[in-house]
Amino acid sequence: MLVLGVAGLLVGGAYAQAPEPAPQQQDIHSDKKDIRQDKQDLAKDRVDRNADQRDINHDRRDLAKDRVDRNQDQRDINKDRRDLRKDDAKYGVNSAQAQADRKDLRADRVDRNKDQRDINKDKSNLTADRTDRNQNQRDINKDKRDLHKDRKDLRHDSRTK
Repeated sequence: MLVLGVAGLLVGGAYAQAPEPAPQQQDIHSDKKDIRQDKQDLAKDRVDRNADQRDINHDRRDLAKDRVDRNQDQRDINKDRRDLRKDDAKYGVNSAQAQADRKDLRADRVDRNKDQRDINKDKSNLTADRTDRNQNQRDINKDKRDLHKDRKDLRHDSRTK
């Protein structure tokens, strides 16, 4: 009876020291699952980053157009001011020509101010889009690191099988 008890203890000890195959397979399975998830995250982040870059390009074009408009309006204002000075000197301050020049000048100033507001909005949109794009790029970089780490874990788990 004593011999059977000692033999049972030896067999039990040997069995306890042997690595269990189930956790090893679980590690490999979870690593593969992590890799799939990281690839999906990476793809989504790239889509987001590309959309943000398109928004940036669109805002830059809008900003350039608004600046052209504002500059043209400023040139119109300068011309109207010259015309107003000439008409004031030639016809008098209250003449019909001077009043028409004042009206043109006011309209050009309104246009210029509207264009300047558009420029300011476009600048803030551009800044927000750049912030979003940069955050998405940071997410992409993190997902790449995670993917690399998960692949490394999978290789390690496959070798120690």
